[in-house]
Amino acid sequence: MKRRTGSILLASAMLTGVLAGCSSNNSGNNGGNAASGSPSASASGSSSPSASQTSGQSGSGEKVTIQFWHSTSGKTGEALDAMVQRFNSSHPDVQVVSTFQGSYDDASTKLQQAIAGNNAPDVSMVERAYVQQFAESDVLADMTPYMDKSGMSKDDFVQGLMGHSVFNDKLVSLPLNRSTPIFYINKKMLDEKGLQVPQTWDDLKKVANALVVKENGKVSTYGLTMPYDTWYPLAMITQAGSTFFSDDGKTVPFVDDGTGNKVFSYLRDLQDSGALYYPPSQDSGSIVNQMFTSGKVGMVFQSTGIMSTLQTDFDYVTAFLPADKQHAEPTGGGNIVMLDSSKHKDAAWEFVQWVETDPQGAQQFILDTGYLPFTKKMAESQEVQDLWAKDPNRKTAYDQLQYAVDTNKSVAWPLVMKEFFSAIEAIMYDHKDVDATLKTFKKSAEDILSSN
Repeated sequence: MKRRTGSILLASAMLTGVLAGCSSNNSGNNGGNAASGSPSASASGSSSPSASQTSGQSGSGEKVTIQFWHSTSGKTGEALDAMVQRFNSSHPDVQVVSTFQGSYDDASTKLQQAIAGNNAPDVSMVERAYVQQFAESDVLADMTPYMDKSGMSKDDFVQGLMGHSVFNDKLVSLPLNRSTPIFYINKKMLDEKGLQVPQTWDDLKKVANALVVKENGKVSTYGLTMPYDTWYPLAMITQAGSTFFSDDGKTVPFVDDGTGNKVFSYLRDLQDSGALYYPPSQDSGSIVNQMFTSGKVGMVFQSTGIMSTLQTDFDYVTAFLPADKQHAEPTGGGNIVMLDSSKHKDAAWEFVQWVETDPQGAQQFILDTGYLPFTKKMAESQEVQDLWAKDPNRKTAYDQLQYAVDTNKSVAWPLVMKEFFSAIEAIMYDHKDVDATLKTFKKSAEDILSSN
């Protein structure tokens, strides 16, 4: 089996060598696992599972305990815990222990450390852009043979959410709590001014400026806002016809082809006119949500994941992000993975399969939260169809998946992302020159990519 650990750029560089060491063990079973219990008869993920491995039985008749790490908190975390409880109640031979590990970034670092320390969980939620760094280190179990034994296929899943699932011809992750940015519009505010929901960048600039209200020379109502995030510039770069990374993963072409200047000049123009409120980085999501619900801004780019908790005293609608040359929407959120070091892959797969396919698994979790249905069967289910009929806003994001893109797909993304955030801050907060800032970013990013 070919190992490709030499190209890995982990967020915590000191762990690279340890992860490479973990991946060099062809048994795939060198690591321990935080759960108690005997190892299954066939623990290696590199070979096809036996019939007993898809049943969740440990071989000794004892209950198997598996560890599941995640990054959901608040009401979403409660919904995830409820899902785990439903599994445990219906599976007497397998007990899942779910543990919150902080943000996606925190959880990724902890998972790297756990792998290095030979005490990784059996199953984990991993933010979809971070899957590749673990896949390239060969520490994730290939779920293909388990899928085959269970009668599942990649074709069962929504294609737009599978961009971070297959690496090196191995299926190493499946969608779980997936989201995409969409456009939230205070319809009442637009109707009062005789405005239509923007469909293009040109429309958006006109409507956002038309919604601005100033009192004593200061803006009291803004046209548009969005959280401090790479998501929205990434979307706009592709909408304008470029890509973040080149096909060979060595350059950032959107800088040299002028698209970066176009995107950030557009945002700066809106900001300078008072039409765009760009929030502080700390708690930016909560800030823009509060501004929208309180009527201080007419439109917001935000995640689908907030929809179940967004409470307004006015009617709002959702729409696709406005297009420039084309529609393009990045995706986000977490995938579910099985660790190759797990001694209980049979039970781990039983949990993963249940989550992915059972109506009481992720389907109910999605109904309870606002995340995207990720299988065709889930989207076609009566429960989801009834929800969409009752609240058409929940269907917008699913329909938008036809334009899903993954332009930041690179093992180097976690490091490049930090440089991109620095560029965003320089342009949107410090009002630095757009071209000069992007050239500095390009140099830093391509230095990182050249070592990949």
